[in-house]
Amino acid sequence: MTNQAAKLNRAVLVLEDGRMFRGRSYGAVGTTLGEAVFATGMTGYQETLTDPSYARQIVVQTAPHIGNTGVNDEDPESRRIWVSGYVVRDPARRPSNWRSEGSLDDELAHQGVVGIQGVDTRAITRHLREHRTMRAGIFSGQAAERSDKELLDEVLASAGMEGSRLAEEVSVDEAYVVEPSDHGWEGEPRFTIAAIDLGIKSMTPHRFAERGVRVHVLPAGSTLEDVKAVNPDGFFMSNGPGDPATADVQVNLLRSVLDEQIPYFGICFGNQILGRALGFGTYKLRYGHRGINQPVMDRRTGKVEITSQNHGFAVDAPLDGPTPAPESRYGRVEVSHVSLNDQVVEGLACLDIPAFSVQYHPEAAAGPHDAAYLFDRFIELMEEQRQLDQQKTSQSEEAK
Repeated sequence: MTNQAAKLNRAVLVLEDGRMFRGRSYGAVGTTLGEAVFATGMTGYQETLTDPSYARQIVVQTAPHIGNTGVNDEDPESRRIWVSGYVVRDPARRPSNWRSEGSLDDELAHQGVVGIQGVDTRAITRHLREHRTMRAGIFSGQAAERSDKELLDEVLASAGMEGSRLAEEVSVDEAYVVEPSDHGWEGEPRFTIAAIDLGIKSMTPHRFAERGVRVHVLPAGSTLEDVKAVNPDGFFMSNGPGDPATADVQVNLLRSVLDEQIPYFGICFGNQILGRALGFGTYKLRYGHRGINQPVMDRRTGKVEITSQNHGFAVDAPLDGPTPAPESRYGRVEVSHVSLNDQVVEGLACLDIPAFSVQYHPEAAAGPHDAAYLFDRFIELMEEQRQLDQQKTSQSEEAK
């Protein structure tokens, strides 16, 4: 390698506390800024890269070997790669898998994602876990030739995740429908739901559709009128990036839906929005939960689930049993699930209205699938509400 080629191959990861990790370029060459976070999954990197919840984040893969199975057109969770940067230790020299249609390196370069390889990702993970997630930048090629001070100054001038409103940036512009018949369901749809895309993963409407549920996926800025226009049996809010404290539009929409007694199910960002709609606060976690091996306990059954997670914020709700929601018109609520690592709220269940949510990903493409039952729980909730509405209609007709 010539000196010029070696310079173009240089890369450095710069953290906002001044820590620097030097390696070689991976993917696109240039500059990228974002929040440095770590993901602990040993597989499923393509799903991680295309998860919109990772928007404006530089993802550090703790597992050392990445890219072994290449990339394909079937596994993406959305229309593009959303991570702002990618950090790996030992990328595959060539992919080796019967489903592979290309290399991860080429795909990152094709989509303009700046990355770095040849760094100790477990050391970076330990640093972030001990000090917190933080702003960071990857600089490669000519960008890496600037002084350390110039690089650090650029990182310090970048925006943090707190106060960031990103759901609208990753959401769809126009509504679309996912039909059960396209996912192996025979017969008429059992239910119809309105799903707000705050960064939805493609596997989510797939999980609903294969259970006979027609899904109308709506943009992040949709109104109650937009929701009611599809005549839904249930309402869903997806995962997504950014600070839930900025999601006033979605919180107000959910309150309107809850007032209509439309059954609700929320995942990840949708859990945080339910928490805010009920009157609880949210806060930023020190280093978040990311990866496919997060233990969660269902407090109702005592069952422990191994879950897929990706969140940097959490709901601030009391853990000690049912409590009146601060927004009193919604009655009682309880924390239904907790993280076994740090007791963070992982789920909410309303006891007087048809609504519940979880902080993790039951759709979990790449696994695990311990929590897939939650889709069935939502179907049961819609069935109960349908029967209740039919009883009310019947009683009203009898009264006439």
